[in-house]
Amino acid sequence: MKKSMLALLFAIGAAGTSTLAACDTNDGPVEEAGEEVDEAADEVEDEVD
Repeated sequence: MKKSMLALLFAIGAAGTSTLAACDTNDGPVEEAGEEVDEAADEVEDEVD
């Protein structure tokens, strides 16, 4: 009984995690632009250091 309950909890957690991960891949144009700005800022910071 304890193993089956643990397996059920693991399956629910895995399904929830994969569902959230799938939602994160649909970035819009503003999200992509923001990520490009973040990457550019990191590059400038690396050049200054």
